[in-house]
Amino acid sequence: MSIQTEQIQKLVERRSRARLGGGQKRIDAQHAKGKMTARERIALLLDEGSFEEYDMFVQHRCTNFGMDAQHTDGDGVVTGCGTIDGRLVYVFAQDFTVSGGSLSKTMSEKICKVMDMALRVGAPLIGLNDSGGARIQEGIDALAGYAEIFERNILASGVIPQISGIFGPCAGGAVYSPALTDFTLMVKDTSYMFLTGPAVVKSVTGEEVSQEDLGGASVHASRSGVAHFAAPSEEEGIATLKTLLSYLPQNNMETSPVRPTSDPASRVDDALNDIVPDSPNKAYDMYGVIRSIVDDGDFFEVHQAFAKNIIVGFAHLGGRSVGIVANQPAELAGVLDIGASRKAARFVRFCDAFNIPLVTLVDVPGFLPGTQQEYGAIITNGAKLLYAYGEATVPKVTVTLRKGYGGAHIVMSCKQLRGDVNYAWPSAEIAVMGADGAVNVLYAKEIKADPEHAREIFDEKKKEYVRLFSNPYQAAQKGYIDDIIEPRNTRFRIIRALEQLAGKRAVLPEKKHDNLPL
Repeated sequence: MSIQTEQIQKLVERRSRARLGGGQKRIDAQHAKGKMTARERIALLLDEGSFEEYDMFVQHRCTNFGMDAQHTDGDGVVTGCGTIDGRLVYVFAQDFTVSGGSLSKTMSEKICKVMDMALRVGAPLIGLNDSGGARIQEGIDALAGYAEIFERNILASGVIPQISGIFGPCAGGAVYSPALTDFTLMVKDTSYMFLTGPAVVKSVTGEEVSQEDLGGASVHASRSGVAHFAAPSEEEGIATLKTLLSYLPQNNMETSPVRPTSDPASRVDDALNDIVPDSPNKAYDMYGVIRSIVDDGDFFEVHQAFAKNIIVGFAHLGGRSVGIVANQPAELAGVLDIGASRKAARFVRFCDAFNIPLVTLVDVPGFLPGTQQEYGAIITNGAKLLYAYGEATVPKVTVTLRKGYGGAHIVMSCKQLRGDVNYAWPSAEIAVMGADGAVNVLYAKEIKADPEHAREIFDEKKKEYVRLFSNPYQAAQKGYIDDIIEPRNTRFRIIRALEQLAGKRAVLPEKKHDNLPL
């Protein structure tokens, strides 16, 4: 055997050992928990044969606590690039079979390298997290490694899409990288995120709580809003990440993706003419409207279980990828509250950063009243949504279906927040408040002064208010609404508006950065 042949054989053998991570025993333990390994996840995520791995032979440099005798090629993270449906992406996947996926300085350097490359070439970054946190033996070096990653998350924000998949533990400082990315997916029953674990919570507050109840996928998908998606399995989670990517451009210099469709732009739906109930206090399902107007009825929802009174997600209209924001009358009558405002504002800002047009469907009676909302800063949180729409320069098409009352009307992409095309259905009511509330405010003294005829006075004044404001015509007369459209034609009118706005150019005043109300 020649020296070169022997060297090649050693290389092949070392690669084989590296691909086993912490060894077969730990791989089996990972599988026993219902979890895949880092390499299995990457193989499922990327197109077959497309993965190009970097830094397979990197090892940690720690000598504390006997670590100089424990070395594994790759050091607990698999990094590289590949393609998803032919599109270039960069990826890192933490390997729990090596030191519990704990982050060392060299692991952070591997991750930072692919982050730098993704930013340099303008390609999405996907991080698959499965880590016990910082490698304690490395002390401050591990903390410095986290900070290096966080800084790159910040620099890449709004430049390339950043997506996090949580496929195991993600605790302590490790949670901040996913929190800084655009979208976070968790897997039910096997992944969790929290800053301090159950043991610390109990020691400090005396509260007993399980990992799942403290930071499981269901908690973060429905209560905190930290997770945008909660998948029932790793396979379905990875499929969700791939679907999400299909709606996004490679970077902020590209336009939103176009997908061919056989669904004609001129398609009408007569059912929309009757979807809004006669009673203004009766609910209907906004999902029916959304699926009626988008291409092929396909709607990819984001934050499905969180703040259900507003709906956000991606779809295609006339083949173009768009972001949809819609009030949901079937949940809390569609009011805006703290959670809904945060949820929608974040989504609007993402779409604006990546040139994805916004379609807003409005049926909002106002902001949710009460001490809980006021003490929780509904003012500041509502201002986030107001700010997001006012700042956005992408094409913005708004349709008011029914109620558009008060400040809630303003924040839902009204004309004065530089809405490009604002439509209304004939059923739209655009006013400071509903008829009952307005009459009680405007004529309270008159009604109180004549209790015998109070009902008659109320009904008469209500009819007058309804005639003036419970329709879209006053707003249309003043140019605040560009047109009043037949509901059945909504799809066609939105698509045509988006086609007209395809070449839109808008410039914001020069500034170092904004001061978003946080």
